[in-house]
Amino acid sequence: MATPARENLRNATLSTKTMPSDLKLMCILAHPDDESLGMGGMLARYASEGIATYLLTATRGEKGRFGDAAESPGPDVVGRTREAELRAAAKELGIKEVAFLGYEDGRLDRADPSEALAKIAAHIRCIRPHVVVTFGPEGAYGHPDHIAISQLATGAVVCAAADEPPRASSEMRGHRVAKLYYMAWPERAWASYQAALKTLKTKVDGVERNAVPWPDWAITTVIDATAFWPVVWRAVRCHKTQVCIYGKLEALSDEEHRALWGRQEFYRVFSTVNGGRQMESDLFEGLR
Repeated sequence: MATPARENLRNATLSTKTMPSDLKLMCILAHPDDESLGMGGMLARYASEGIATYLLTATRGEKGRFGDAAESPGPDVVGRTREAELRAAAKELGIKEVAFLGYEDGRLDRADPSEALAKIAAHIRCIRPHVVVTFGPEGAYGHPDHIAISQLATGAVVCAAADEPPRASSEMRGHRVAKLYYMAWPERAWASYQAALKTLKTKVDGVERNAVPWPDWAITTVIDATAFWPVVWRAVRCHKTQVCIYGKLEALSDEEHRALWGRQEFYRVFSTVNGGRQMESDLFEGLR
């Protein structure tokens, strides 16, 4: 006969299991196009399974390119345009809801951390996702905004577990995320990605930063999104102001597109429902 303690533990474990139709995933990213270029296959796959997917984007990318224009029309025009492009891409990917934090592109690492953490935590408490996905601590290729959103999203997951404000309404009570993941591309993925697009690098404080591959042994989760590469490509093409700098993409064969968008890797930062060295093929492993 099970002891009361063991029975309580069993009931607590069962209570974390959720029917697939009730599962929620939230991506917390820095710019418009991060969702399509970085995680489009994963998002399209889970949306197709009936999982509610949410996107929280820190900036409107107002310092990005504006197509082939020699001069930028200004941050307001660029920001509005890129927001519209993101919403169109989100529709292609089946994302249920898109929200923006409203921070300035290129200055996310200078945002007030207390304010930013509170904003992100409020979204987490409101949506109550089971899984949160963001950039890794290296920011993919050292981009300061990517690094900042990784730090802020990670901290907000912790903050969201506490009730705030005191005597919070039911929808704003603390929410404990079950699993947190970082995007973690290995050398193979970066080689394909940069061959198809361009060499990704950025200069910060006079120092050039380049793509930082994760070692294969550090990858915990590989998502097969092969069937969804056409969806991802349609979403990528929605970002018209940016795609002009990725001219090689239009010339890729179907097989090359499939290789580029059909497999995505992640690092499981923490999980309250599973663990170990065995490779996952599902971000919701332990929750279904």
